[in-house]
Amino acid sequence: MTRPGPRDVLTRAAGSEVPFVLALGANLGEPLVTLRRAVADLRAAVGVGSLRVSPLARTAPVLAPGQDPQPDYLNAVVLGATTLAPLALLELGRRLEDAHHRRRAERWGARTLDVDVITVGDLVVDDPELTLPHPRAHLRAFVLAPWVRADPRAVLPGPHGGPVAELAARAADRDALRWLGTDWLTGDVEDLPAPAGPAGGRA
Repeated sequence: MTRPGPRDVLTRAAGSEVPFVLALGANLGEPLVTLRRAVADLRAAVGVGSLRVSPLARTAPVLAPGQDPQPDYLNAVVLGATTLAPLALLELGRRLEDAHHRRRAERWGARTLDVDVITVGDLVVDDPELTLPHPRAHLRAFVLAPWVRADPRAVLPGPHGGPVAELAARAADRDALRWLGTDWLTGDVEDLPAPAGPAGGRA
């Protein structure tokens, strides 16, 4: 029997729901409004369900050497389940970015909306179009800290993986993260004290 290759794994729809993690970020326009709309769009998307949304964080942008300064980002992580193929989930994220006028003129440039596929189940795939898990997820507190607030027992698969709480505690950018709200989808947003521990952004 022929085993499916990486590309087959990425293009084949799941027979049942598979857990996924998406990272959302925005630092142009009205980031809070954009992120709220993106979550609403994900809730309405066909093939996506069981959504959980992390608290909202404010983070400093990751800049390339010599890159112009940017506004801080608002970041959140969305956990859910999907019957979509991984590349179809990636395409859904790109459609959301396009709907909010994302421009891709510069790597790590400022953006109205960024949707990154972090994990799809426990897949470990290195493909030019979609690498799973996201190749820099294990380094980024703006992904790890919100993720562990949404799921304290989360584990990142792959060779750089491990308990997300431990990865968040080691992330170089953890001190640049500030929490803004736990009910940010409907409530007020303001700076909050960081909780103790690796998910707090200051551990």
